[in-house]
Amino acid sequence: MSEREFVRIDVDGAVATIRLDRPKMNALSRQMQEEIASAAREVSANFAIRAVVVYGGPKVFAAGADVKEMAQWDYQRALVEAPALQAAFTAVAGIPQPTIAAVTGYALGGGCELALTCDIRIAGDDAKIGQPEILLGVIPGAGGTQRLSRLVGPSRAKEICFTGRFVGADECLRIGLVDRVVAPDDVYTEAMALAQQLAKGAPFALRAAKRAIDEGLEVDLNSGLAIERIHFAALFGTEDRTIGMNSFVENGAGKAEFRGR
Repeated sequence: MSEREFVRIDVDGAVATIRLDRPKMNALSRQMQEEIASAAREVSANFAIRAVVVYGGPKVFAAGADVKEMAQWDYQRALVEAPALQAAFTAVAGIPQPTIAAVTGYALGGGCELALTCDIRIAGDDAKIGQPEILLGVIPGAGGTQRLSRLVGPSRAKEICFTGRFVGADECLRIGLVDRVVAPDDVYTEAMALAQQLAKGAPFALRAAKRAIDEGLEVDLNSGLAIERIHFAALFGTEDRTIGMNSFVENGAGKAEFRGR
C-alpha cells in the first residue's frame, strides 16, 4: 500500500480502517485531504475489502480544517482550493463499500463533513459534532451545507450552521446526525463489529443498495424507482443471488455464505 504521512489503511479480514493520524487534533491540512482521497481510492479499488471504517483515534475524530493554512488564502486561492477540498471528501462518499464513521471526541467543520460522507455514524457519548465555520467568517466548504441538510433537514442544518454550535451526542442521535451512541472506549469496537457483520453480506448487493439510495436521493421518486429496478435486475446476473436464494429455500434466512461473484 502507498506511503502516507497522516493517513493509513489497516486491514482486518474483509474490513479496512482508514485511520487519521495527525496529532494532536487531526487538523485537515491540504496534504491530509489528499491522503484521505488517496486512501479512499485505494480501498475502493480493492474488491477483497467489503466494508470500511473511518476513524480518527481514541481521542478525536477530526477537529476541522487547518485554519493556520487556510488563513493565508485570498479569494483567488479559495477558488482554486475549493474544488480539491470537495473532491477529497467526495472520494470518501464515493467508496462503493459500506462505510462507517467511528466518531470520538470532536468532529467539527471538516471533521463533521468527513463523518457525513460515511453511510453510518457511531459516536462516543462525549462526542461534539458541528459546523463552526460561521465563527471564522466563512461557511462549510467540503459538503457540509449539502450533506447535513439532506441528513437532518434544512431547518436543523441551517440552525447548526448559523450558530456554529457544538452538538452533543444525545442530540445528534435524536436528530439523526449519528446512528448509534456508545461509551467512548467502545466506539471503534462497535464500528468494527458492524463492519464485520456487513462484510459477510453479498458485496454486489451491498454496493447496489448504496448506489440506489444515494442516486435516488438526487432525483424524483419515479426516477429513483427506475434506478432501483436497474440495480435490482442486475443482481440476478450474480452467483451470490443464486447462493442466497437457494440457501434461503433450503436452510432459512441468514445462513448464506456469499462469494462475491
